[in-house]
Amino acid sequence: MCEIFIRANPDSYQTQSRSLRLHGVATSIRLETLFWEVLEELAQRDGMSVNQLLARLHDELAEHRGEASLSANFASFLRVCCMRYLLLQNKGRIPADTSVPIHSLEARAVLSDLPASWVGDGGRRPAAGDDRRQTRTA
Repeated sequence: MCEIFIRANPDSYQTQSRSLRLHGVATSIRLETLFWEVLEELAQRDGMSVNQLLARLHDELAEHRGEASLSANFASFLRVCCMRYLLLQNKGRIPADTSVPIHSLEARAVLSDLPASWVGDGGRRPAAGDDRRQTRTA
């Protein structure tokens, strides 16, 4: 079993830092090479650069989960995005054909009937001035 994993190209788990600007603020993100490769594929599918993809994910995470979510580890969020992309591809929810843009897929169909641990709380976050949680529809 271990041979399947230990034969990975050592370059794939070397970390790389990349600099980008998020709303005019310079920052850097450190990820393993393999994650950068997956992010490049994701960005290419929708005709974006990796930096544009990261800015979009950053903005949509803030919109969907609230500004407080950005204090969490964004690099970890990106790793989970890559893993979800590959797992959803493996399950046939996202086409392996990279010419099919991700934005063209119906999110509800991609996420339907998946285990709760894969979908989470459905995007709920507290409403302004309300301690109850509401569901945001996509």
